[in-house]
This record gives sequence, structure tokens and C-alpha cells, in this order.
Amino acid sequence: MKPPPFEYEAPTSVEAAIALLAEHGEDGKVLAGGQSLVPLMNFRLARPDVLIDVNDVHELSYLRRADGRLRIGALTRHAQAEASPLVRDHWPLLTDALRWVGHAQIRNRGTVGGSAAHADPAAELPVAMTALDARFHVRSNARGDRVLAPAEMFADQLQSGLEDDELLVEIEVPPTPTATGWAFTEYARRHGDFALGGAAVVLEPDGGGCVDRAAIALLGAGPTPMRARAAEEALAGQAITPALAREAAAEAVRDISPTGDMHGGSEYRRGLIETMAERALLAAAARMNDGRAA
Repeated sequence: MKPPPFEYEAPTSVEAAIALLAEHGEDGKVLAGGQSLVPLMNFRLARPDVLIDVNDVHELSYLRRADGRLRIGALTRHAQAEASPLVRDHWPLLTDALRWVGHAQIRNRGTVGGSAAHADPAAELPVAMTALDARFHVRSNARGDRVLAPAEMFADQLQSGLEDDELLVEIEVPPTPTATGWAFTEYARRHGDFALGGAAVVLEPDGGGCVDRAAIALLGAGPTPMRARAAEEALAGQAITPALAREAAAEAVRDISPTGDMHGGSEYRRGLIETMAERALLAAAARMNDGRAA
């Protein structure tokens, strides 16, 4: 399989990349890791007239902590983030989620920004970023800099909130309090396959063994990563018990209708996501009660 013909541009700066996006608009596509875009092009499901390869825009590849927040350059490879002691020690939910992304070869090339911009609701990083309430910094000549919340970034299935002339330049992850509990769970038929369902959970403690604030994001539950707001609110001020975790997981999936396919119908996936949410809640609660720093 081969893609349709396209022109190729290889900018070496953010400004040059943005200028090319402004010039070509919807006819241009950004190539970073290419782990999603290239297969789509080979199947002729994506047909960009111009491919804008940003791999030489080295200023977009970094991981650093500033004002307690994690700053991830959009070109940072999955493998870089997965191996980072900074990420592991302070945002371990991301480290856990990254271990589920494809295989090592994919993580070596795939980028954090590319995964976010692809906006796949069955992908690990959009769900983890949603649970962590990340912010997405985008830039264009026409609008300047904008900051998108997860609900704005992940607009629909495989549709980000980026305009055609905008480039994702950075992901910002807020700090988490000491002893925050976290967990990422998913189920796939084989490791590296797209998950049939999963959940990312963050539990911030109140200092007395109960939950001060909860975040529950569901993977594969709908056209975007979904926050289970009602279940989160029900956990506030509570100590997580097995019974409460079951109740919260049931509440989390109460109104979802996952799309079924040959690998499992909608009802099966709904039950699977409920189980993944329950397991994630119990694992996050155990870490919170252990007093591990996040």
C-alpha cells in the first residue's frame, strides 16, 4: 500500500512550521512520529496535499519542571517520557499509561503531542491527560497562542480542537499534592493492541485518609476521553472501600454507550470499563493510603 502523492516540507523552527500551516491550511498535515498518520495515508484514509515534517524542530522536544508544573514539548517521544525520572517521580500516572502504548518500536518514534493531536479515545495519553487536567498550548499566526482544556482539545473521535493553521507546541500538566493516589488500567486482547476499555484515576487526599478530590477518566467509553463527574463528586470526603469502589465504578459507566465491534459489543465494553474503573479506584486508593508521593 502506498499513499497518494504529496508535497513534502521540513521546517526547522516553530515559526517556519506555523507559516507552512498558515499557507496550506486544511491541505497540510503535520508529521511528527507518524505512527498514526502514515498508516492512515497508506490506507488512503488521509490524503494531505502537503506533509509538514516537524522532526527537525528540535525546540519542541523537552521535558522540564517549572513552577511545579510538568512542561512537555510536543515533539517529545513516548520513550523519552516513559524513561524520565522526573515524570516517574512526580507524575507516575503518565509513566504507567505510556507503558501500555503500542510496542517499544512505536514508543521510540511516537510523540506525546502527536498522540494528543490525533485525539483517539482508545489511546492511553489522552485519557491520562484528561484525568490529570492537562492544558494544551497551541499557536498560529492568525490567533497567536491559545490554551485548550482536555474537553476542548479532544473535540470528537479523531478530531482535536486544533484549527487547521494551529500547531500544538506544549502540554502542561499541573502538580499533584503529596500522597496523591493514581492508577491506570486497560484491557486489550494482546499487549500493544488498541484497548477495549480502561480507566485513569487520580485521588487527592484530605490528610485524614479520605478523598479530597477525585478524577476518573474513561478510555474507550465514547468519542472522546470521558470524565465521570458524578462518580468523582460521590467520592469527595469518603474513604475508599471495596464497596464504594464498586458503586463509584457503576456510577461512572451509568450513562455511557461504547461503540461495539467484532471484538466486543457495547454492553460487553460497558461492563469491561466498569471493571477497569473499579480496579483503578482500588489501586489508586491503596497508593494514597500508603502515602506515596505523586
